[in-house]
Amino acid sequence: MKITAIGADISKNDVSCSTTLVENIEKNLYKINELGASHVALTNVTGDDVVISAFVEDDLLENINEGIVNILKNCAESLGDLSGISDNADDAGEGISYAEAKFRDGFYTDAIILGFDTYGGEPFVADVANSAIKAARGMDNLTDVSDLIESKTRKIPGVGYVSSETDDPVVVATVENIESVGVIASAMIGAALGNKNTYLVERGTACNILPGSVIFSATALMNGNVIDLAVPFQNKTRILR
Repeated sequence: MKITAIGADISKNDVSCSTTLVENIEKNLYKINELGASHVALTNVTGDDVVISAFVEDDLLENINEGIVNILKNCAESLGDLSGISDNADDAGEGISYAEAKFRDGFYTDAIILGFDTYGGEPFVADVANSAIKAARGMDNLTDVSDLIESKTRKIPGVGYVSSETDDPVVVATVENIESVGVIASAMIGAALGNKNTYLVERGTACNILPGSVIFSATALMNGNVIDLAVPFQNKTRILR
């Protein structure tokens, strides 16, 4: 089993996602369950980007990915990143972001999802995301973490190709022990925040930042429930006096 996560800018503006857009996506998520996903949720809403994440058996991955993209197309206020998807690598443009990670049989299906947004496609966002990925690797009770973000054309199973111009990456990690969710997530968040001009935001926060900055949201998907990790992380890192 895997977690698959697809992120896209389908908002009518460059700063935020409307309540209507969020509601329309959530109303249609049942279609992903009908395709065979065990859990599905709109896990991240970051600036003008949304991320739909699902737990899926390996042999259903392509169908689930296609279903997620169809929901994004049907709910889109603007085609945005969806217009960059192509059936062949040569015609691919700036498109949707994608991440996947494996679960281990016999363990809980708990996952951490980071969704990033930039206002002007700031290129260092890949370094920020990769910092989080590298921080998770090798930690106790981590099953898997998504691949490093690379500047190259990528094939998304069941969807098609997107080009190296794709920005606003998504990162996912799977965790075997519920008590390790906070440990691994905190390492990932801390590593990302160590980069220049990078800010953690609550789910649904608009991209009201100075150009040249990156924002990201951090959520946990546990038993179908979405937990926004920004507030507990802020509370845990508050200096006690």
